[in-house]
Amino acid sequence: MRIIVCVKQVPDTTEVKINPETNTLIREGVESIVNPFDLHAVEEALKIKENVGSGEVIAISMGPPQAKDALKETIAMGVDKAYLLSDTEFAGADTLATSYTLSMAIRKIADFDLIICGKQAIDGDTAQVGPGLAGHLDIPQIAYVRKIEKIDKTSVMVQRITEDGYEIIETPLPALLTVVKDINIPRLPTLRGKLISKKVEIPILTHHDIRTDSDRIGLSGSATLVIKIFSPEIKKDSKIFKGDLESSVNKVADALKEILEHIK
Repeated sequence: MRIIVCVKQVPDTTEVKINPETNTLIREGVESIVNPFDLHAVEEALKIKENVGSGEVIAISMGPPQAKDALKETIAMGVDKAYLLSDTEFAGADTLATSYTLSMAIRKIADFDLIICGKQAIDGDTAQVGPGLAGHLDIPQIAYVRKIEKIDKTSVMVQRITEDGYEIIETPLPALLTVVKDINIPRLPTLRGKLISKKVEIPILTHHDIRTDSDRIGLSGSATLVIKIFSPEIKKDSKIFKGDLESSVNKVADALKEILEHIK
């Protein structure tokens, strides 16, 4: 069984700054990590391979050259191969262009039985790339998977989280799953894995290598455009109400009523 895992390198901080001219994240000087949800995807792929007894796990990422570090971490965890999609033509891609680019790379790299993605990336929080990738590849997808009930060469059955519980769904393979953090606890890289990852050369694929349409990648292939990003203004206005409990409560209620009427 061949399993492909999509991973993303994201900033390891909540103090993210925005470039006011480009409306993009300023990544220089900010430490990066593997997107936490993607680590759960890697772990689940490795568990499936171990339970089946054979197979191959391939990690793929799209990003700048330094995203090799994220892929090397997956190698240290036990992933067999990794590929990085890195090209200036990919810059500025939204979720539509990103999922298209990933789909073209996967078609180029190898046939597959299963694709596993993290639920979402912590820097974008859209949860759109996984389902978008399934759409481009024309395969079934199940999102928000918390447990794999069973899997064989032809199908997979999972528990999928819903707003009021969960549902059990079975789908034929090949298919794509997006997983939540409840599905497992990611393993730590082993010393042997770290030594292997240091020696591994991560192949870099450009738009020429995967034969993408130029009008479907990067900024030109994006259906959405960020017009403006800004930090909300923090207001610290406050009022202190003095008096006994009943009168103070009435004053607070009147103040809230006044605010609500102003909002309307």
